[in-house]
Amino acid sequence: MFFRLINKAEEAIISLLLIATTLLVFADVIMRFVFNTGFLWTQELTLHMSAWFVLFGTSYGIKVGSHIGVDAFVKLFPRGIRRALTVVACLLALSYCGLIMYGSWIYLEKMKKIGIELEDLPIPTWLAHGMLLVGFIFISVRLLILLVQVIIGQADCFRHVDEAKESMEIVEELKEDGGMA
Repeated sequence: MFFRLINKAEEAIISLLLIATTLLVFADVIMRFVFNTGFLWTQELTLHMSAWFVLFGTSYGIKVGSHIGVDAFVKLFPRGIRRALTVVACLLALSYCGLIMYGSWIYLEKMKKIGIELEDLPIPTWLAHGMLLVGFIFISVRLLILLVQVIIGQADCFRHVDEAKESMEIVEELKEDGGMA
């Protein structure tokens, strides 16, 4: 139940950020090139929304296996060794996330104490940059889920999209439908 709620929230946030960023950039382009005016704050806001989008997208990409993976080497090994390599990879990635979260916490704490706002928006810097901490928490949760799945035997490696296999399936479907000679 908890993970289903997180999944839905993550998908909703990614969708909203993508839509909002696209609309904001579109409106800014129209304002600048049609009306020869614009807003000073749109560039800063789109930059921060893009950062939020990237970090949420990274977490979501781990979940659905949409990251590009160099797994040809790993696939040469039997399942047990693949699982061990994945455990090591997860632990290294979690260590990296831990370092980033620790550094983010210190940075955000200092920004809050100093009380600096963004350059063009009346938003506290610590709040706008809080995505560093939130994003890496989400990434860590996804890595922990994968680690548990590998340990209990539900998975043996990172999930990757096999684009070559998908392309060949499309070619075969087209051949069957008479779409290709």
